[in-house]
Amino acid sequence: MSRLRKEIRGGNRRIGGAIGYPPDQLFEEVAYVAYHFHWPHSQLMKLDHLERQRWVEEVARINGRINHAQPGALE
Repeated sequence: MSRLRKEIRGGNRRIGGAIGYPPDQLFEEVAYVAYHFHWPHSQLMKLDHLERQRWVEEVARINGRINHAQPGALE
């Protein structure tokens, strides 16, 4: 392990742990919330992981309700 990675991970004291967030998932979450709420990129990037995921869940829940309420809507 490089010296930098040891410092980021806390040296040899901790094993495992996340160093970063998967970029593909981050882009997907940001795009999803931005598309539905029209929030700017800068505002979405200020959200922490858990808060951003919560907004994704809420948008999905709202979409599910709308889709089930409309006869013939795609699911």
